[in-house]
Amino acid sequence: MNKAFVKEPEFDGRAYCPSCGQLGTQVQGVTLDAFLQSQARGDLGQDAWFCGFDRCDVAYFDLFESTVTTGHLVRSVYPMDVQAPICGCFGLKMSDIEADVAEGHPSRLRELSDRSKSEEAHCQTAAADGRCCMQEAQRIYFRLRGGVD
Repeated sequence: MNKAFVKEPEFDGRAYCPSCGQLGTQVQGVTLDAFLQSQARGDLGQDAWFCGFDRCDVAYFDLFESTVTTGHLVRSVYPMDVQAPICGCFGLKMSDIEADVAEGHPSRLRELSDRSKSEEAHCQTAAADGRCCMQEAQRIYFRLRGGVD
């Protein structure tokens, strides 16, 4: 069939990491500015995608398969580094969630929930994916507690 008559698929907003194939999370330039070293910032356009797969070395990528690896970040990020804060705004770490599970009461998560709704939260520049961490923190809590993953 002649290619002139084949319709290109329309872009639906999803992008997959060229290294590991995982679905990326779209981030804006303000997030990239906060996390990328200055020499790596020019490798990507205004918008890009974050690869949140913990075993992938790519942190950000674009639709042209340009990538920036975790080595070009200004600080380590969760989930690539489990010692890094899950919540960049308020510093919640895996050890805090583990303590909530051990105590049988999600006091730290509840405090985080309250604080994440405040004006103190600045997820676009504190989280590598530019989004609030509450959903991920709750998912980890329930997984560690033996609930739903």
